[in-house]
Amino acid sequence: MGKLSREDLYSLEKYVAIRSDFRANVMEHKKHRRVAIGDHAALYFEDALTMQYQVQEMLRLERIFEPEGIQDELDVYNPLIPDGSNWKATFMVEYEDEKERKQALGRLVGVEKAVWMQVEGFDKIFAIANEDLERETEDKTAAVHFMRFELSPGMVTAVKQGATVSAGIDHPAYHEKTELPQAVRNSLASDLI
Repeated sequence: MGKLSREDLYSLEKYVAIRSDFRANVMEHKKHRRVAIGDHAALYFEDALTMQYQVQEMLRLERIFEPEGIQDELDVYNPLIPDGSNWKATFMVEYEDEKERKQALGRLVGVEKAVWMQVEGFDKIFAIANEDLERETEDKTAAVHFMRFELSPGMVTAVKQGATVSAGIDHPAYHEKTELPQAVRNSLASDLI
């Protein structure tokens, strides 16, 4: 999957004109890119379209139109686009109640190392997390982590041939597993070359 370039983006004027329809398209696309893992965690899988939306929104909000500023945004978001042999996701710990969330983040130190994906017939793949910066302290983890799951050539072939895919968390304070719905599995298969 190719990275985004300036040529892939709309001008600010064009984006404002199409934003409503573009946003609706992206939100529909994202429905097949989210995997809930239990009641309080989810993976949001990124791709070129989700990152184009992020970049377009940042350019709009910050009123960025200079080539250098546009390139800065591309440099931030392009690393989150899958490379054809991996999946990249934003992992979120989700508790609506702020007090409950704070307590959970204290219990979940190290959770980013316990998140996994599994292709039917293969071992679990544990996330490579937060390559940009550390997102936890000794006392708590962050509510948001950025993850990459590297697949072997055999796993890629199996997914493309329809193998089921599961996701889970093996952490002492949070142990959950789920099989990806077919629509999500198919969307993630499209990330692979």
